[in-house]
Amino acid sequence: MQEAKATMASDSTPPSANASSPTRYRPSWLVIFSACLVLLGAGGPLLLRVYFVHGGNRLWLSATLQLSGWPLLLPPLCVSLYRSRRHGILNLLLPIRLVGAAAVLGGLYAVSCFVYGLGSQALPLSTSSLLLATQLAFTAVFAFLFVGLRFTPFSANAVVLLTIGPAVLGVGPSSGKPAGQSSKAYWTGFCEAIAAAALAGLVLPLVEVAMAKYGRRTGPAARVPPPYATVMQMQAVMGAAGTAVCLLGMAIKGDFQAMPKEAAEFGIGTTNYYLVLIWDAVSWQLLNLGIMGLITCASSLLAGIMIAVLLPLSQVLAVIFLHEKFDGTKGIALVLSLWGFVSYLYGEKAQKKLEAQKMREQEVALAQKNADTESAAP
Repeated sequence: MQEAKATMASDSTPPSANASSPTRYRPSWLVIFSACLVLLGAGGPLLLRVYFVHGGNRLWLSATLQLSGWPLLLPPLCVSLYRSRRHGILNLLLPIRLVGAAAVLGGLYAVSCFVYGLGSQALPLSTSSLLLATQLAFTAVFAFLFVGLRFTPFSANAVVLLTIGPAVLGVGPSSGKPAGQSSKAYWTGFCEAIAAAALAGLVLPLVEVAMAKYGRRTGPAARVPPPYATVMQMQAVMGAAGTAVCLLGMAIKGDFQAMPKEAAEFGIGTTNYYLVLIWDAVSWQLLNLGIMGLITCASSLLAGIMIAVLLPLSQVLAVIFLHEKFDGTKGIALVLSLWGFVSYLYGEKAQKKLEAQKMREQEVALAQKNADTESAAP
């Protein structure tokens, strides 16, 4: 993973961006740890669907659940800052401009979560998960525009497959529409899920751009490698800003007054209603922290790839726990999406081998040139 980031930095970032980008602390274990957090967060979409299936219908509340777990980061963040106090705690805090950029992006992500809630309310989990996988295509496009990502044949193939796969749901015999649901409601949810994917695909590269543009440290702080505390700070700021937007939406829509009644009428009981809300917030926080870690320690495209990895896991969880039907249309979409993911991984491996070979050839050429110079010297 660490080598993949080096490849990404050299191939997908313009020279000017490399010159201004902050030094990133990229041990491979941080990338692996972040990827594991993303996988552990797979329960977030599942529990959100449980909320809707059993009678929940407060959309701003559903968006709040996806963002409000950020206070869980405060204890480990304080411990991390305290353990690194020899560098000076002020030197470890985010620059002011990066804090402002993270707050704006948090508000935009809150809108994305709200739109995702709209789609999740209208669609089965397996369908909404497949549609959300198109965020990889949007991430690739926006990374190309804002980060300078260069497409390889394999990454382009992955983007195409991960776009066509979910599109199969819209042209299949039943279009994946649940029985008893109107076509208008289904297609509205379909478009809302695509819109949520587009917004998520926009936020990921913008976070990477913000880190590169505003995360540069000066003075003594420039010599301090940003630890994982940087990841937690970014996620805490984005989560706090996004939660503020969602709480405002809840207040306007009267969600606070409606929650006791909704809990009393919840299909699996009042206690389970609050347990679903709590654990859903925890699961989403794990997912969000993992995504932020991948963006900070690797790249926004890798973060998008890991979100796509959640696709098969979400399918399995939906079939097992929610007893959703897994028909041929969804099977084709799943195969195409997994094919795209494997294509990306193979392309990254091939690209690393090619660059290693070029580096060896350059070293041999340089050694030969030095030898010729020495032999020509009197």
